[in-house]
Amino acid sequence: MKLVTFSVKGSGRVRIGEIIDDTVYSLAWTEDMRQMVRRGIVASRAYERFPLAEVTLHAPLMPSKIIAIGLNYADHAKETGAKTPTAPLIFAKFPSAIIASGETIQWHSDITSEVDYEAELAVVIGKRARNVSEENALDYVFGYTCANDVSARDLQKKIDAQWTRGKSLDTFCPLGPIIVTKDEVPDPQALKVRCLVNGDVMQDGTTADMIFSVRHLIAYCSKMFTLEPGDIILTGTPAGVGAGKKPPVFLKDGDTVTVSVEGIGELTNPCKVLAD
Repeated sequence: MKLVTFSVKGSGRVRIGEIIDDTVYSLAWTEDMRQMVRRGIVASRAYERFPLAEVTLHAPLMPSKIIAIGLNYADHAKETGAKTPTAPLIFAKFPSAIIASGETIQWHSDITSEVDYEAELAVVIGKRARNVSEENALDYVFGYTCANDVSARDLQKKIDAQWTRGKSLDTFCPLGPIIVTKDEVPDPQALKVRCLVNGDVMQDGTTADMIFSVRHLIAYCSKMFTLEPGDIILTGTPAGVGAGKKPPVFLKDGDTVTVSVEGIGELTNPCKVLAD
């Protein structure tokens, strides 16, 4: 199933729905997506349906935490000058950074001038996971979506000693717009991941090149802390980030960034630099 959080244009009511072709079918569920995931169910269709063009797609859910993985593609580690990690490199992004497809990535020029894109496959956890085995790890997945791990490289690399601020500025986690349930993704290690800026291909990779697979990441993280239903794992980005280009290519006012993950969908956001 392809699940979305949406509202009908002109209405403030936010609903959960299923997309089939160009139609959104409302589901018989009155709470948000995270609560549905926590219940371990997918609600049945209600009687209402709407043309896709008549709805606004919101970020699919608001997780209790976003766990992100750094340098999980060898070519990306190489382009940044970092050593290939021997274990998953875990950091966090604040859920307050989440925005929907179509919403604006924005930043103040007096805070950062080196804003970068990172196309990623995002994993939505489906049930509480603690000390799970790699063999059984995918049993704990609800589904998959697209993410852009937007990063302020100057804060991340030159100013702060850790990554939290540079990764968690408001609007720095575009997410969605669709959650594809795990039954429609037989192999999460066989998906193309791309990023386009103003229509130009900047990243063109595959999840087959991950250093640590989705199975491994879930098992590893679950040994460190409990994964709750609705939590998000950002699984890392392939080579081609702006900071790795010579000369570096950072996002600027007026740019449009599109992240695509094969079989999952596309996530597009404009960029805006705010006045100091």
